[in-house]
Amino acid sequence: MDLKLELLVLPVSDVDRAKEFYEKVGFRLDLDVEATAEWRAVHLTPPGSECAIMIGKGLTAAAPGSSQGLYLVVPDIEASRKDLVERGIEVSEVFHDGGGLIFHGHEGGEIVHDLAGQGRQAGVHPDRASYGSFATFSDPDGNGWVLQEVSQRAPGR
Repeated sequence: MDLKLELLVLPVSDVDRAKEFYEKVGFRLDLDVEATAEWRAVHLTPPGSECAIMIGKGLTAAAPGSSQGLYLVVPDIEASRKDLVERGIEVSEVFHDGGGLIFHGHEGGEIVHDLAGQGRQAGVHPDRASYGSFATFSDPDGNGWVLQEVSQRAPGR
């Protein structure tokens, strides 16, 4: 049986502001339907992705900005970061893990990567290891995104 993740609902406080932000990031607008004053669905897809996001009104009871650790996989972290910055998106500097596994949490509105107590290391992974380099950004409500460089997929992916 296949189980394909195709859609994530993100909680936002201002649908039009969020829609504008995600289009600025480069997401494709697939649908914008307002059935009533209390219900609206805006469907957007990141370039190259089979999984999309939905923002709107009446879609979720989650607090705006409460979605964290949303990963966007990119082939070149530095080029992807540069592209987003040129689009006017505030993106963290590139960082890598110092070894160990990434743990992501939320602290004071910022995504935190704690590497088993080692913390973030500045710059790309020294070996440019796949799955090893990151940058982060947030939407206007604080929903947190992580860019992760993947140049070679793990077996079975």
